[in-house]
Amino acid sequence: MPKSATRRLAWRDALLLVGGYLTLDWASHIHRLHGFDVTPWSPAPALGLLFLVRHGGRAAPLLALAIFAADAWVRGVPLPWSLSGALALQLTAGYWLIAETLRRRIGRKGMFIDRRGLIEWVTIIVVGTLFNSLVLIAGLALTGHLPTTAGGTVLLATWLADAVGILISMPLLAMLLDERSRSRLRRLLLGRESLSLLTTGSVLVLTFVAGRMTEFKYFPVLFLPIAWAAARQGLAGAALTIGLTQVGVILATQLLNLSPLTLIELEVLVLVLALSGFFIGVVVDEKQRLNAELQQTLRLAAAGEMAGALSHELHQPLTALLAYARACQQLLAQGESSDRLRDVIDRIVAESQRAADVVSRLRDFFRTGTTRLERIWLRELLSSAASRFSAQAQQQGIELLLQPAPPCALLADRLQLEVVLRNLLANALEAAAERPPAERRVRVSARQDDTGRVCITVEDSGAGITEQMEEHLFEAFHTSKASGLGLGLAISRAIVEAHGGTLAAEVADHGLFRLTLPIEEAATDAA
Repeated sequence: MPKSATRRLAWRDALLLVGGYLTLDWASHIHRLHGFDVTPWSPAPALGLLFLVRHGGRAAPLLALAIFAADAWVRGVPLPWSLSGALALQLTAGYWLIAETLRRRIGRKGMFIDRRGLIEWVTIIVVGTLFNSLVLIAGLALTGHLPTTAGGTVLLATWLADAVGILISMPLLAMLLDERSRSRLRRLLLGRESLSLLTTGSVLVLTFVAGRMTEFKYFPVLFLPIAWAAARQGLAGAALTIGLTQVGVILATQLLNLSPLTLIELEVLVLVLALSGFFIGVVVDEKQRLNAELQQTLRLAAAGEMAGALSHELHQPLTALLAYARACQQLLAQGESSDRLRDVIDRIVAESQRAADVVSRLRDFFRTGTTRLERIWLRELLSSAASRFSAQAQQQGIELLLQPAPPCALLADRLQLEVVLRNLLANALEAAAERPPAERRVRVSARQDDTGRVCITVEDSGAGITEQMEEHLFEAFHTSKASGLGLGLAISRAIVEAHGGTLAAEVADHGLFRLTLPIEEAATDAA
């Protein structure tokens, strides 16, 4: 049981539960059915369920008090106080069972997080309210306060009132009770998405004014603003728009003096619209959450790729630091205190700053994904990338050929471009290694075109890319390697596109990747 269930309710929560229940019951106390105290919709139990889910049995006595007070002051039920109190306890026990089932099956926050939670929530509410209504009607019939012939009608009305009221109202009430969700609803009301609320109001007017004489044939049009709000703002937009729709339906039926039977039919239609809107909203929220998780995964994977490049960048300054430190030890042992020692110390400081800059770039990438642009000579970039694979190529008997590159410079993040080239070269060497020893070749070339761009080509003698492979080649987590994650090419394309370039594979009888990047014009002119 959550810790919140073991704490006593604060006086503000107690006042909110009792006062909110009475207010909602008063607002929904319309169109009593056939003289019995059954209304077409009952949103008050939704508030009670939320408190029971959040606080457990600690909220049960206050909920029973609220139900008893509502029957006595709001509904004016003509029952003995003892029976009215017993029915209040019975309803509270039923709601508590529903809340415990919700908490155990899908958790406190899982009802509106994904499709599974939403479907289980609907199922538990429908079944639970039916069971609760059966026990209530049975109690009234056994005590002689309800004619047996009216039992079926009152049972159906009571069940629909509770089920419709809870299913329509509970998501919006849950958001109003949560501080973060309230902020989201506030931004929705004050932002451009508030237009969906105006659209809903306009459609309501069309539905009831223009459609009154045609049996509300325009009512399904209400799905459009609900679906639009859900698609734009997820569950928050759906809940807010559905809440407005519910209020509009109640007001319209009162102003137009519609019959209770008509209101019940409309409530069923609103319920269908609400569940459809909730489903769309939950799917949108789930998709946004999965996209955020995917972006985080890609960032972490890219950081791992960059860490490999950083290790190469750090190797040189750390090696220089070690050599300079040993030189200082020798100079000090010789009693040296001249400019030679000062020069070595200055070199240590410079190399330390260089290593700190490299680490700082990795930290910035982890935090915000930012890049640091610098002027990079293309020949130096390709030579550095190819040299890192020369030992591997020699060990595997692969001919690694680096053709002369044009004398141009790029304005780019060196570290990120090294990640791209390392991915392409690693894949090329792996493909070439599968060929017979005499046919193992990898070639890196570059050419500058007339549009101020340079095209880097990485070719290998491997099997090449087929049309089927090309379709999903750059998709995240799509890989043909048993031990791969399928992120290398996806990250590489994202990096290249962030630099204003393109990365593509060509269908051929051998491996062929083309990397196109804009060049720095000033550097080209200077060359």
